[in-house]
Amino acid sequence: MARPKEFDEDIVLQKAMQLFWEQGYEKTSMHQLVAHMGIHKGSLYDTFGEKKRLYNLALQRYCEQYEASINHRVEVSHSAKETIQQLFERAIREREDKPQGCFIVNTAVELSSHDAEARDRVSLNWERVEEIIRNLILQGQQSGEFSETLDSDQLASCLNNALIGLRVMVKTNPDKEKLSNIIKVNMSLLK
Repeated sequence: MARPKEFDEDIVLQKAMQLFWEQGYEKTSMHQLVAHMGIHKGSLYDTFGEKKRLYNLALQRYCEQYEASINHRVEVSHSAKETIQQLFERAIREREDKPQGCFIVNTAVELSSHDAEARDRVSLNWERVEEIIRNLILQGQQSGEFSETLDSDQLASCLNNALIGLRVMVKTNPDKEKLSNIIKVNMSLLK
């Protein structure tokens, strides 16, 4: 008869996510994961499998949390423009209270060239965010915030690309004024 788990899987997965986010896949050892998660090595393997599977579960958790946060902003905002602005501003704020950079961007840079599962997870997240931006543009066009002559597909791709680029830049550039100016230029596309 199997012993009941002495830990909360959600809590320890969140801890693994934080460690992978801070250090990346390659720099995070199983020893570090066991210590950081506060569970035995056998429990880690029994519950999550090998390191790669744990990383993918942690990345999936991060993507779900990120998308839920964006969807929440969309639900509580009355302005499409304000919501898009908040998406960009969040990229700057993440530097202040989280590990450096975006876990999704970090994964894209570290693993996507040689790990199909990581690449697919990153691509799916970016597609979902682009779709949210596209819907916000359409909403803004319907409400009169944005010109109806704007091509919502092209603009959503452009803004999503700018958002991803900003999230990369945040990792290395502490100049908030420069980062804010990048946001202003991108927001000017929505007139």
